[in-house]
Parts: sequence; C-alpha cells; structure tokens
Amino acid sequence: MYVRNIPAGMDPDIVARIDERLLAIRSKHGVSIPLAIESGSRAWGFPSPDSDYDCRFIFVRPLDQHLSLWPARDVIETPLDAIFDVNGWELGKALKLMLRGNAVVIEWLTSPISYGSEQRFQQEFLSLARRVADRSALARHYLHLGERQRRIYFTDENSIPQKKIFYALRPAAALRWLRLHPDQPIAPMHFPTLLNECEPPGDVRAITDDLMARKAVTHELGSEVLPLPLANFIDAEFGQASDLLKDAALHPTKQHVEEAETFFRETVKRMST
Repeated sequence: MYVRNIPAGMDPDIVARIDERLLAIRSKHGVSIPLAIESGSRAWGFPSPDSDYDCRFIFVRPLDQHLSLWPARDVIETPLDAIFDVNGWELGKALKLMLRGNAVVIEWLTSPISYGSEQRFQQEFLSLARRVADRSALARHYLHLGERQRRIYFTDENSIPQKKIFYALRPAAALRWLRLHPDQPIAPMHFPTLLNECEPPGDVRAITDDLMARKAVTHELGSEVLPLPLANFIDAEFGQASDLLKDAALHPTKQHVEEAETFFRETVKRMST
C-alpha cells in the first residue's frame, strides 16, 4: 500500500509536475520508487512564500540490473530549475550512507510530506534505522553540517542573512535533542517538533518563533546581526557535541552491516517480482 500526504498549501500544478517526473523515471530507468518525499524547508516546517520544492526519492533496481557487467549509477537526477529539484538515491547507496551516519536518509524516511511511499518499505527501513543507526555518527553528521553552515554564512555576525540562521540552528537543536534523549537515535525532522522536544532556553524559543513567523510571510528577511541568545545556543551545542564525539568510535558493527545487507537483498527480490 502506498501512502501519499500532500499539504493543502502546496501548489497542485507543481505537485503534478513532480508526479510526472517520478512516473517518467520509473518508465525510463525501469526502477521501483518505494519512497518519494519532500525535503528542505517545506518538510522542515519553516518554508517561505517563495520556497522551492525538493523532491527526494529512493529507488530500487530490478534484480537483473544488479547482474550487469556495467552497473548503472547509484543516483538518478533530473534537470534542476528555479521551482523544483527532483533526484534520488539507489537503495544500496542510501543504506551505506545511513550506516556511516548520514542523517539525510533517515530524515527522508520521517518526512511529513510524501508524494507516494510504500508503507511496508518505509516502516521496515525506518525500523532498521532505529536498530542500526549510530547515535554518535548521526551527531557527527549534524555537527559537521552545522559548522559548515556557520563557516559559510556567519563570517560577519553583524550582517547574517536571517533565513540562513535556520541552517545552523536546526543542527544545533538536533544535537541538543540527541543529548537529551540518550535512548533514541532519530531526532525529529520537523523543526517545530524538534524545537519543542529539545526544550531550548526561553529567549532562544521566542526569537526562533518570531523568525519562523516572519519567514512564513516574507520573501526576503534581509541581513541583520545574529541575535546573541541564538549565537550562544549554537556555539554551546556545537562545543558540547565536539567534546562528546572526540573519542567516539564511528564504525558500523558487523551485525548492523549484515542486517542492512539482509534488508537490501529481501527488498530487491520482493520488488523484482
């Protein structure tokens, strides 16, 4: 059974064009697409009126394609334009990245916006991720992501594009969530939920709520000084994570690799029939 969840605020014409691209990919490449979701600011819960559409998908090649002397690429990309971006990863690539601590794959599995995802595949993959995903490796992903965004956009703290604050703030909140939930490996993708569950200081919450409210109705927030409470929050979470990860072992276990291998083989066989 395939599940589809398209919020009312999404442009139906653009959604229809994304559906057409997904259909064309299935036909041209002969693949199954058991997961097709929206990523980016719309799925994170802080879109702007002019936010583009970022459709991401996982595809599964039939068994005979895996037996070829010349294996096909493990990504499928479609032309990028100013309105939407549609591209995806082959299942094997997605599994290997997840085992290495890439949180992007897990976020796809938990996206609240779906263009059509096979319920069994999504549930089984997510269950696997909860068993084998390494919390330290995922934390490293968010730390590196956040630090990279900070280096790119926070060079002048007196003039920071206000939209870009979220790209460091979200990883910081994810790191805090992982620290406060030591028995859970997967932080919420939806930023308002993430913020609720990581319980930030009151001034951080108030400033963030104001930024999200303005971003939802404004095409351009402009550049301003980085609010001190947000700067302190981001720096503190990145600093704590860096200290905690200093001596962490970040390699998947043999058992986890075998579990991922089993899921891969069974899924390819099932979808090939």
